[in-house]
Amino acid sequence: MSQIPVNFFTEDISYTLKEKAHIRKWLKETICSEGKSLKELNFIFCSDNYLLQINQQYLSHDTYTDIITFDNSDDPKAIAGDIFISVERIKENAAKYKASERDELHRVIIHGALHLMGYKDKTKAHKTIMSDKEDQYLALRQF
Repeated sequence: MSQIPVNFFTEDISYTLKEKAHIRKWLKETICSEGKSLKELNFIFCSDNYLLQINQQYLSHDTYTDIITFDNSDDPKAIAGDIFISVERIKENAAKYKASERDELHRVIIHGALHLMGYKDKTKAHKTIMSDKEDQYLALRQF
């Protein structure tokens, strides 16, 4: 089996992602089931402050967030992007929503992938669809 083009990096923090091979396979299966092809996904785990700077610089938002997704694809059927995730926000949100850090992390990972597949979350209706899709794909994890 060839290498699945999903990469994991860190910026300004020390963080070790567990279950990388399983996450790669799960993402590839999710993307394929949505009728898309996986070109390249880069996940960058970082601090709240690092992500806040990206939010301010690129999106003109002066707020903390758990994830920012940049779509690098010029083909609507091919998924390619950079997904920045605040590990601090994951931990805080897991406690807030009474979820495990692992489940919250996986929810945010799939959330970013769904954005690249065209799902939005700005309106209440879109948020409901996004949340349903997250739940659907989280339930399909085989690890």
